[in-house]
Amino acid sequence: RKTMASSMTLSVLVALSLVACSAAFLSSPSSFAPRAQGKSISQRLTPSIGLRSPVLPQKLASSRRSIQGALNLAAKVKAEYIWIGGRGGGGDDYRAKTRVLDTMPKSVDDLPLWNYDGSSTGQAPGEDSEVYLKPAYMCKDPMRSGDAILVLCEMMNPDMTPIPTNTRTEAAKIFEGHEAEEPWFGIEQEYTLFQDGVPLGWPKSGARPFAETSPLYQFGYPGEQGPYYCGVGYDVSFGRLICEEHLDYCLAAGLDVSGINGEVMPGQWEYQVGPAVGINAGDQLHMTRFLLHRVCEENGVVCSFDPKPIPGNWNGAGCHTNFSTKKMREDGGLKAITDACDKYGIAHEKHIKLYGAGNERRLTGDCETNSIDSFKYGVADRGASIRIPRFTDRDGKGYLEDRRPASNMDPYVVTALMFDTGILKGDTTAFDHVA
Repeated sequence: RKTMASSMTLSVLVALSLVACSAAFLSSPSSFAPRAQGKSISQRLTPSIGLRSPVLPQKLASSRRSIQGALNLAAKVKAEYIWIGGRGGGGDDYRAKTRVLDTMPKSVDDLPLWNYDGSSTGQAPGEDSEVYLKPAYMCKDPMRSGDAILVLCEMMNPDMTPIPTNTRTEAAKIFEGHEAEEPWFGIEQEYTLFQDGVPLGWPKSGARPFAETSPLYQFGYPGEQGPYYCGVGYDVSFGRLICEEHLDYCLAAGLDVSGINGEVMPGQWEYQVGPAVGINAGDQLHMTRFLLHRVCEENGVVCSFDPKPIPGNWNGAGCHTNFSTKKMREDGGLKAITDACDKYGIAHEKHIKLYGAGNERRLTGDCETNSIDSFKYGVADRGASIRIPRFTDRDGKGYLEDRRPASNMDPYVVTALMFDTGILKGDTTAFDHVA
């Protein structure tokens, strides 16, 4: 009897297991199919550059696909409200939460006000903690399926005045009423990718030391700078797929990202935003920074906007800002460009205070910088405060490049300040509290 009972119990268990397996197979056939085209970012990146990131469980992935179908039927819209936290607009403190809307807004003006707990972000006291979120810019959310948007917000007091870390409101006022000037900005955002506390390609990498004859000569640091700028190869390019994935997402969102490249220090990259007009340049740069953090978040990597992430003879990270007006782009515009440069020299100290925290570690006079204590401009001079491109000098018109802003600069402050000093009266005190 014991033998018969054991046999029956075993048969029942086997049968139940088969039923469970069959149900799982029938309920989610795609879970067992190859995912060459549908791999997550994490799955694509992990084998290539050794990033540590958990792969989404198949069961959960299947559930999300099923849920997506229901969302399509319900015609709901996921709106990710994004704002800048208490550390300010330097790129390292973005906050976000999702609001589900019934319909897709036709413009940012159709989006409702919202609020958040400012006492948890260092922007309000606990006894009066609500800070309003006023939608200011929106674009498609490329990281979510279905109807989804990203909404960049201004942070406001209950009386609808801006809180101190909201620099957008004052910047917009500086640009307002001067649309005929057509201020164009092209911003070159440099950043460094870190994992386990070091940049990608550092101590644990297989980077060959180019100054030595033996590929085994390795002291835990990459070879000296030179091979990494726009370099191609497993031992000179670290984090390319993150850079590429970020570009794809930005373009899918409709943002004006115009290029990417590897930078001088290993593990350092750059992308360019623009040309963008007026306040829109700051909006787009913040959106691209947010998306970069999201890509890195999913892949176990930290994005740093520190202006000098590695001390010593290694290039820092800047946010060179190219600027022109309609007059500068027209015949004879070189005179307007040099006039603006002269004004920037007079206001150098004012600008430097607002061009990013820790910039004194970067602007040393070495590694393609001019000293923070002096100002100069010149044609094709990457050791100058402001570079005038050779094509601009040749054609007598074009644009200038302010090389002083650090990678953690606030784009609203820098673009508005460049416009105010170079074109307007140059007397704004709107950002004195930021410095």
